[in-house]
Amino acid sequence: MARKKALITGIRGQDGAYLAGFLLERGYEVIGADRRSGDSTSWRLKEMGVEGRIKHIYMDLLEYTNVMDVIKEIRPDELYNLAAQSFVKTSFDQPFLTAQVDALGVLTILDAVRHFSPSTKFYQASSSELFGKVQAAAQDEKTPFHPRSPYAIAKLFGHWTTVNYREAYNLYCCSGILFNHESPFRGLEFVTRKVTNGVARIKHGLQETIALGNLESRRDWGYAKEYVEAMWLMLQQKDPDDYVIATGESRSVREFVQLAFGIAGIEIAWEGTGVKTRGLDRSKKKVRVTVSPEFFRPAEVESLLGNPRKARKKLGWKAKTSFEELVRIMVEADIKRVGAGMLF
Repeated sequence: MARKKALITGIRGQDGAYLAGFLLERGYEVIGADRRSGDSTSWRLKEMGVEGRIKHIYMDLLEYTNVMDVIKEIRPDELYNLAAQSFVKTSFDQPFLTAQVDALGVLTILDAVRHFSPSTKFYQASSSELFGKVQAAAQDEKTPFHPRSPYAIAKLFGHWTTVNYREAYNLYCCSGILFNHESPFRGLEFVTRKVTNGVARIKHGLQETIALGNLESRRDWGYAKEYVEAMWLMLQQKDPDDYVIATGESRSVREFVQLAFGIAGIEIAWEGTGVKTRGLDRSKKKVRVTVSPEFFRPAEVESLLGNPRKARKKLGWKAKTSFEELVRIMVEADIKRVGAGMLF
């Protein structure tokens, strides 16, 4: 029996690396589609020990003929679209690029699938940022969307395009509305990894403070390694559907920071720069965290909390790693990396 073939866009990212490892363990042939050349950003795949087991193929979501040729050649059993301009703050500076990749890129792939590989099962990486200015205490699949950034708006286009191609062309298309999911493989542009890497560098005497934005922003944070299983489970169901993937618990950035420093055994004091911060500590402890307006978004998303009931019921999926354990995993990994002189 031939091995199942999976095509993953954005394979060099956090989710791509974890998903590649997950599928390889299940006997899949894994093909990574990427617009980059060389291996300068393959550190996640190398750290997992799977780089040599993946076939890489050039595919640029901004070039329809290229995408069409790849889909026609590979005809994957499963296609996971994880590629995106995924930094919310950057999307305000680069809204057109964000729209091209995160919105039109989804349309490009789905149209190629429709014409050249209609039996392919398609997964679209949607985002909790779709909810934005939240209209429910806990967001589920029926909660109205109110995006608050060019990133979220582009992702909403991709989400509804996935729904439309499922309904209009009877394709097997699913969207996973994933709430924040973190790991030692997160990029340094994300606040969680910025914090854990900063804590590690402070621990090793390489920096003094970490500058952050809105400390009161709340997110539903889970472990990315577990979330890729939910992606796979969506494509194993009889009928395609969309699912919220989350822990069902919400924590603030402040809580994440306090826990990260505590795990590293470092006492902290907080200091604001023109921004009021609850619990400002003016003791003689060394200031380790500063608040800067530079890191606030033009339109803030104050709180996100997912309701994963549908995923539990239909997929049998549930988050297993606690918030405290997730932060510990990330802090300890970064302390080890910084100590070894690793710079990612």
